[in-house]
Amino acid sequence: MQLYQDVIIAGFGGQGVMLIGNLLAYAGMDAGLNVTYIPVYGPEMRGGTANCTVVVSDEDIGSPLIKTPKSLIIMNRPSLDKFQPRMADGGVLVLNSSLVDTALLDAERIKAVPVPCNEIADSIGNTRMANMVAIGAYVQATGVLKLAQLKKSLEKVISPHYKHLIPKNAEAIDAGAAHAKKVLE
Repeated sequence: MQLYQDVIIAGFGGQGVMLIGNLLAYAGMDAGLNVTYIPVYGPEMRGGTANCTVVVSDEDIGSPLIKTPKSLIIMNRPSLDKFQPRMADGGVLVLNSSLVDTALLDAERIKAVPVPCNEIADSIGNTRMANMVAIGAYVQATGVLKLAQLKKSLEKVISPHYKHLIPKNAEAIDAGAAHAKKVLE
């Protein structure tokens, strides 16, 4: 079975989009897949949108650049405005509905998965885990990897100083996946 999934993950600088992109890339590598990860650094990180691209495939990856993404994880309104028009028809868009109005989704053209990431993260105990909620929802919605593989790879992206937070981050991933599962039923 051929596996190919690409995603652009975007939000405000500080929302952890690079961290979850890195997590997805490590989890793909740990699963024995080919992966590319490209963070976008620049002036847009100062209050504007920060983003990264990840490609996961069981075959060689011809290019790490994504012109028409198959999927998006969108954490803020400017990112939705920038990337939704480029998205492939029928693609999966995980949206942080805590910060972005779902009426802005092009639900006729794409598979929208609105997730109140901030509220779910708050209920777990830390709003800063909204990114983990989003990546959990994404993995559930796309099936690109097993959730267990994603959670196992947390130790590779979380600083040793914060290792004690790995269980809470895993809980946030599970909560995002559970919400996405309900949305998609």
